[in-house]
Amino acid sequence: MRALTASNLLSVWERASRQPPVERALLLLGAACPERTAEELAQLPIGQRDSLLVALREWTFGSQLVSRLLCQKCGERLELALKISDIRVVRETENAAALTVNSGGFEVLFRLPNSDDIRAVTLAADDDPEQILLRRCVLRVTEDGVERSADELPRTMIDLVAEDMAAADPSCVPLSLACAACSHQWQVGFDIVSYFWTEVNAWANRILREVHLLASRYGWRESDILAMSPWRRQCYLEMV
Repeated sequence: MRALTASNLLSVWERASRQPPVERALLLLGAACPERTAEELAQLPIGQRDSLLVALREWTFGSQLVSRLLCQKCGERLELALKISDIRVVRETENAAALTVNSGGFEVLFRLPNSDDIRAVTLAADDDPEQILLRRCVLRVTEDGVERSADELPRTMIDLVAEDMAAADPSCVPLSLACAACSHQWQVGFDIVSYFWTEVNAWANRILREVHLLASRYGWRESDILAMSPWRRQCYLEMV
């Protein structure tokens, strides 16, 4: 994986602006990982994909993150300051190709969800997302040695499979929050795709204004302006 130049990032933003989140994630990684095909990236387990996005975000915008949210209880507006290390998952081993869970006579062989699975859920908006993921990710079900279908799994087994999926492929460390106004405490997951894209979108709109201003004043080409370091570009903007 490589860091994205300003030109790379602007190109991805243009292509991904009207795409759903899963496509935005893959386009960002595709630009940063030219050694991997689009199909290979789409087959990465979601947690592994998001870990790559966390690393890419750090290379692109630095290690500091600021997020704004509302207290779940009193509605107070909160500002959360984080570091990449606060959300990064340390992976000791690579994700297994297939995992097994056993309980109550059931044995379920399953794989971890990937971006192709999320695409399928998004396209089948009227169906139950959980059932779609089960049908796609469960490879084999037996009850006391007798073959069953994923649709026959009891609620307890579905919950166990979901728990094992989350444990085997964590996306990020859960964040513990506390409201200064009402002392309410809760946990949230960090959505790196949404957060990173919000930053990319804000950056792109700002950089386009800067290019317009400098090109109008000096007659420079967009590629030349984007090739400048942010510090050098800012120097010219201040003189304008």
